[in-house]
Amino acid sequence: MSMARLRWWMPPLLALQFLTRIPAPGLGRLDHDDVQLGLTRAVVFFPLVGGLVGGVTATTLMLADSLWPRAVAVILALMVEARLTGAFHEDAVADFCDGFGGGMTPERIHDIMKDSRIGSYGALALLLAVGLRATLLIAIPAALLLPALLASACFGRLMAVIGMAVIPPLDRRGGIAKDIGARMRIGPCLVATLWALPFLAPLALTQPAAMFGACAAMALFMWWFRRALLLHLGGVTGDCLGFAVYAGQLAILLAVAGAWT
Repeated sequence: MSMARLRWWMPPLLALQFLTRIPAPGLGRLDHDDVQLGLTRAVVFFPLVGGLVGGVTATTLMLADSLWPRAVAVILALMVEARLTGAFHEDAVADFCDGFGGGMTPERIHDIMKDSRIGSYGALALLLAVGLRATLLIAIPAALLLPALLASACFGRLMAVIGMAVIPPLDRRGGIAKDIGARMRIGPCLVATLWALPFLAPLALTQPAAMFGACAAMALFMWWFRRALLLHLGGVTGDCLGFAVYAGQLAILLAVAGAWT
């Protein structure tokens, strides 16, 4: 592996390319070892990319909200976001729920999650998850849409970083959880949290109770999540991390909508 080819600005671009459909031509040609090392360093920038995605979604929603009813604006914003991210985390939600809904053994759960087809558990989970997110965005007051979307998108990606740090990777075929998660320690979580602070601060300052409630809820979720994955699967996979991302987003939105209700 050529360390000289892995410049300081490559990990943020790798994070952007990994979590979105935005091309990163400045990366050039990297071999497998360079990419793995780059992604290991890129995970700390996941909350930053999440904040950028949340900014695009919020901007679209607020512009559309000035032209159409809120329900229409929310659907348009989620369509733009799905195109931007390639529905990356929605796909993980469906795979995760298919696996844990239909699998009875760790091997069967893993095989179902790797199957490209979607089953009834995954379809229902995806419908309910996206539907809940859309309903919450309709319910949240306009003044809180920007801080809520910035915080939820960033917070969700931060949950993936924390998940890689606190849950051992599944010792099977390659993937982000195995190739990168095995090298994760608490240090990258702290760096990722620092990158997340600018996107979490506006909501934390305006709605501290909602921010605290979401953090407390996700702490409990991570405790349960780690225990369930180790018991039923043996470790964490990329689909599991994607599910944690969506859970983090919903936790923020539920806390904000609940506080105002």
